[in-house]
Amino acid sequence: MTRVYLDWNATTPPLPAVIDAMSEAARANWGNPASVHADGRTARACVESAREAVAQLARCDPRDVVFTSGGTEANNLALRSAFASSSGVLVTSRIEHPSVVRVAEALEREGRARVRWLRVHPEGTVDLEDLTRACADGSVRLVAVQAVNSETGVLQPLREVIRLARQAGAATHVDTVQAFGRSDDVAEEADTRAIAAHKMRGPKAVGALATRPEVALAPVLLGGSQERGLRPGTVDPVAAAGFAVAARHGFRSPPRWRELSGLRAVLEEGLLRLAPRARVNGLGAPRAPHVTSVAFPGWEASELVAAFDLEGIAVSGGSACSAGTMEASSVLAAMGDDEAATCSVRFSLGEDTTERDIDSSLAAAARVLRRSSF
Repeated sequence: MTRVYLDWNATTPPLPAVIDAMSEAARANWGNPASVHADGRTARACVESAREAVAQLARCDPRDVVFTSGGTEANNLALRSAFASSSGVLVTSRIEHPSVVRVAEALEREGRARVRWLRVHPEGTVDLEDLTRACADGSVRLVAVQAVNSETGVLQPLREVIRLARQAGAATHVDTVQAFGRSDDVAEEADTRAIAAHKMRGPKAVGALATRPEVALAPVLLGGSQERGLRPGTVDPVAAAGFAVAARHGFRSPPRWRELSGLRAVLEEGLLRLAPRARVNGLGAPRAPHVTSVAFPGWEASELVAAFDLEGIAVSGGSACSAGTMEASSVLAAMGDDEAATCSVRFSLGEDTTERDIDSSLAAAARVLRRSSF
């Protein structure tokens, strides 16, 4: 059976050049980048080359790139740093990634922040009028918003969010994990931005937090002086080498991702023909061109994902961080659609997705959906 991979929002297949660069780094750059001898200096050069590549992608200075273990740690570092020295109000929403929502809840439990949860429109964008009201509270320290929703692909109005926060004297953190390498809008005006290499054809377990020059960060972890003391622990030059290749590729790749809107449209139209009661989540909002979330009333999301997998099609019930929990989608619930929260499947396309893949997926969907009185 030839498998079709339509779960690019969960992770992306690494580029062959990424694998080659990491193999070479494992042979030649295995030293500790913190060591002062020749082996350490060679490894350090590999890390700094990666930092420059990520900075080019993020349109910032390399000195403002802090390597992390991925997007989750980057989000944690940004939110906790904002409330390290004093308390205040954190404005965010329930459609954020769990690494933002759970940290917000923890900061409130710890007494470091009071969280103001924004209203969300049914199509999946944050309510800017509610944000304006929230920012009227003079104690807002941080507004945290995502660039692209990982489940629905809905794009948030970043420029307006950043403008409103700045007018209120608040900082902004943008979770750009699903945007880098796929979109030209990488929220470069935000104070902090999270990046994950594996979402853009790079390796797992490496990411970055990009900051504006004046932003002060406070470490979440303690124990060493690596990354200017902001992220202690030995930086892996092998992962950095792969990240560098992925970042350079991501700098050039948004046009290819925009072209996926046509394939996405064919997929959506075919699914809605096969399942007349189905509906596309977030259809009324601007969306990233490569992802669709479709609700199939009468089905459980987990059952559909398993059925598609048996047919050789890799899809997801939502965010990979919540997969397997059997919980309803908190994103779709926040959008006010409790039914969709339990019966939606995410199809996310990528650079390698072909017309044949879409045809195969629709043929598989026809076989799956025939098994029900849907």
